[in-house]
Amino acid sequence: MTGSTGTEPGASDERDRGDGAPGPGAEGAPKAASDAGLATEATEPASGDGPVDEADALRLLTSSSEDAAERAEAARAAALAELITERLQKDVSGLSIGTLALFHDTVSFGGGFTVGGGPRGSGPSAVQCVPIEVEQQDAHIADFVPPAHYAAMLESLRASRLLIIAVPPGTGREACAVNLLAEALAEDGAGTETTCHRVTDPVAVLSPGWKPHRKYAGFVTALEETDTEATRALDLNQLTSTAATLKATDCFMVVVTGPPRGALAKAADRSSYVWRELGALDPYRIVERRVLGASPDESAIEELQRVLTSSGARDLLREQAQPDIAARVSSALRAGRDLAAEVARMRDPSNQVHQWFVRHDNPAAVCFALAAAVLEGSGYLTVADAAWKLYAAVATDLAASPAPSPIALRFSDRLAHEQPWIVVDPPAVGKGGPPQVRFRSPLLRQAVLTYAWTSLDGYRGLVVDWLRQLLFRGRDTEVRAKAAVAAGVLAWSDPQHALHRYLRSWAGSQSWPLRQGAATALSVVAGRPEHSAWAWDLLDEWVAPGSSAADRRLAKTAATAVGGLLGRQDPRRAMDVLRTALGWRDDWANLLPVAWSAVHLIDQGCGRDVLSAFLQWSAPQDRSPMVSKTLSAFLFTALQPGSDTGASGARRSEPLPYLLARCSHFQPQLEELWARSLARRPVQDRALEALRTWVTTYGNGDRDVLASLRPLVTGIARRPGKHRDRIDYYLGQWAAAPDRPSPAAAELLHAVRRLP
Repeated sequence: MTGSTGTEPGASDERDRGDGAPGPGAEGAPKAASDAGLATEATEPASGDGPVDEADALRLLTSSSEDAAERAEAARAAALAELITERLQKDVSGLSIGTLALFHDTVSFGGGFTVGGGPRGSGPSAVQCVPIEVEQQDAHIADFVPPAHYAAMLESLRASRLLIIAVPPGTGREACAVNLLAEALAEDGAGTETTCHRVTDPVAVLSPGWKPHRKYAGFVTALEETDTEATRALDLNQLTSTAATLKATDCFMVVVTGPPRGALAKAADRSSYVWRELGALDPYRIVERRVLGASPDESAIEELQRVLTSSGARDLLREQAQPDIAARVSSALRAGRDLAAEVARMRDPSNQVHQWFVRHDNPAAVCFALAAAVLEGSGYLTVADAAWKLYAAVATDLAASPAPSPIALRFSDRLAHEQPWIVVDPPAVGKGGPPQVRFRSPLLRQAVLTYAWTSLDGYRGLVVDWLRQLLFRGRDTEVRAKAAVAAGVLAWSDPQHALHRYLRSWAGSQSWPLRQGAATALSVVAGRPEHSAWAWDLLDEWVAPGSSAADRRLAKTAATAVGGLLGRQDPRRAMDVLRTALGWRDDWANLLPVAWSAVHLIDQGCGRDVLSAFLQWSAPQDRSPMVSKTLSAFLFTALQPGSDTGASGARRSEPLPYLLARCSHFQPQLEELWARSLARRPVQDRALEALRTWVTTYGNGDRDVLASLRPLVTGIARRPGKHRDRIDYYLGQWAAAPDRPSPAAAELLHAVRRLP
């Protein structure tokens, strides 16, 4: 915008005095660099660590290019922090990791079908084959709902006599095994007595030389994933030999084990013996079959649906679509227990997380779970890249670890069996974008982070370094914001520990992304009522005037922190922090974070609190730097668009400034602040440019805006002193400007001249 022209009437007004004070605080722009794929820290210029004069401060305040990324990150981080807080308020379980009600349930058949159960032997003579009682077998068959691949698996078993079900626990694999054997035997052994047996020593039956103790029998055995002796034996040659032995004796065998690895993975690629998945299965069908039987009437189905919905079981079955969860819901219904209470226990994210970490202790799975928890909702490649970086650090830290090289890692191949709680959603139909990673339950993200931070002691230092790296992902503000929010979630369990571990060092860093991360994290911490007072006391400590460069940076972080969710919860206390930051040792360095926090607070509905504070801080209307800083901050907020201001009548490519869109709502405060800004130099020149923007950029062609401006402008003109002459002069200049004459200015000038 161009400066004012001509000589202004009333230049000798008692408040038209230059005070020579310096300008807003300087936040440097990030300078992203790359080193082996990791962004280095973005630091601000040396002047950012010392006193900043008015000219430099005002230059940075009006430069949209230098702080655009900071603004975007701050807005995104605030939105995520608010979302987390809202979810926690709805969480009835409280996410209490220290008081877990642990479940140790295991799926069993015949009272003893447990993985690895029974005495171990070294040869065929030691094998124990225990018949599965007919009643027990029939009970599982009667309630069985076949998965999608069941028919194909049955054909494979009939042809090969041997089948390996290599899928995770909780998928219904044992029930599937028993049903496959029973059905295969029923057809193959017509007219002959057939029996299903459980084998308690899988090592022996999968060793060379084993033979069934009888013909026309079925054998089911469960192989521990940690049973390395048996796993080594499961190569293609051994599977082919065992299948031939079974065929010679008219027997069948189903082996249940975990996802294939090593020799078994190679055999899965080269034979039909190994099945990596059972196929889709609707858990609701399992509940319906177990509770209502094979042929329920319509009224019974409707009542079951009502009960499942009202108790939260529908959500549970969607979040944890495993057969074992459906079986537990069915058992509760059939036993007449309080289903809502049972569902609440099963949906408790802390219980789910504890059980998952007990079963999955390999670093690759843990790293992907942590990456998904930090970056939930991001694209798969973004999450996988972050997981890879963390895994690379873990693998390096575990020097003697047998973990695979990070280069060979393929997370997508492991998701189905290692991360059943995670969904990779494809893009919506007709829309582009990458597949997005999310947890089935919205509460799991926080529970995963909390459990890993409090229970995986060896990971804490690596996680802090990793989050620090994520905060420097160039211009990827979404990743940086989510990493900052995750840092706040980690601090919930022990804020004082987090303060000394990373929060204080981030808040005092030369890098503004780290300071922004600390501000966001602290806002998330304060979202927990028990930590709110602690967070405010810490901000008061950080913003207190000091003398060192680190003290200046802590004050900037404190000013930034109160512009988000934290400030919205207590706007008056937030304004106290901003007042202290703005008056920091007569230094202008904090004007930028103070001004932006004021903008965010206004946009969050705290406009009256902010404007009242501005009026109080500028009340002396003298030559003091505090008055000039306050009015500079006000003029900055006056030009910033809000998130929901819309176009107000005329079609515009940009939203209106928030304060202009609500001009009539804040009429008295705005009139006084504009009058103070227009009455004194050096603020006066900037105030005239800002007011010209309101009048000519937004008022031209928009009757609603013009209607809001008329009482504001005439109210200023009615004030005593030189206000009317000043308004009259500049409206006339803008109305007749050769380069861009303003009809709005002409109409407002007419209204001013009609005043008595």
